[in-house]
Amino acid sequence: MFLFSLFRNHSQTETILFGVFSVIILFFLLLDLGIFNKNPHKISTRSALMQSIFWVIVSTIFGYLVYHYDEGKADAALEYFSAYLTEYALSVDNIFVILLILKYFTVKDEYYHKVLFWGILGALVFRGLFIFVGAYLISQFHWILYIFGVFLIYSGIKIYFEDSDEKIDPEKNPILKICRRYLPITKDELGGRFLVKLDGKFMFTPLFLVIVLIETTDLIFAVDSIPAAFAITQNEFLIYTSNIFAVLGLRAMFFLLAGIIDKFYLLQKGLSVILFFIGAKMLLEIGRGYLPESITDIRPEISFSIIIATLTLSIVFSIVVPKKTESDDLK
Repeated sequence: MFLFSLFRNHSQTETILFGVFSVIILFFLLLDLGIFNKNPHKISTRSALMQSIFWVIVSTIFGYLVYHYDEGKADAALEYFSAYLTEYALSVDNIFVILLILKYFTVKDEYYHKVLFWGILGALVFRGLFIFVGAYLISQFHWILYIFGVFLIYSGIKIYFEDSDEKIDPEKNPILKICRRYLPITKDELGGRFLVKLDGKFMFTPLFLVIVLIETTDLIFAVDSIPAAFAITQNEFLIYTSNIFAVLGLRAMFFLLAGIIDKFYLLQKGLSVILFFIGAKMLLEIGRGYLPESITDIRPEISFSIIIATLTLSIVFSIVVPKKTESDDLK
């Protein structure tokens, strides 16, 4: 119920749209787990492609509903799609980490979907909490937006110079260390369950640790994506719906991109440019009244165009100019 408090000060139209959003999400998640993926199985490339296309279409239709019914009209829709694309792109890096975690724990392919499904449910709750807290703090202390701006510029610069091949060691995760120290853990997956009862004692399986790691990883990525969304719009309704649609789309696309995601090596550079731009856009508001309005008040359509152009060019150049390998350097 706390999610509905996000929209207590918004129009009746947005409340209705949030109801539509909730029904869509709950219906398809129940359909997904209860019918299509009731029994563990490996997700085929064809199925992954169909799911990815489906969520993009659903997200786009919802964006059209925002455009058609919301009071902000085109501006609100552009802010929704800008936040959606930004979150979608930022979450691509998450695929690398999720794949690393699954491989590290040698999770069987047939359990991938189950793990990611429950990861989505966690994202629904935790990202909602993030947005609720962020919206409350901004309503009380508007200057926090400028801190977000500085943080995004710092993140953009850091990501730009980061090594995309940098390895992440799951064993260094403090939450994992706490779980292993205080929770009884089995050695085997035991049929893909998270909790089992052995000899009258409840024990967690390694798949539970995988869920914990994926959830904490998602929270880390949300530290970048949520401030970026607030930099695009302060409308909690648009931030939450675009965020969740993007997360759902990325979970579906995971099965499609897991084997080829490393080919889009320039996407990281593109993301850094987007974060830098969004952070700078936020900080330029400080100069309102002193600088020309064309500089301090960047229109949503301009922001959207810059975001989509940057992502497109990053992907295109990654394909046109293949990444050099060590063998190439030795030639």
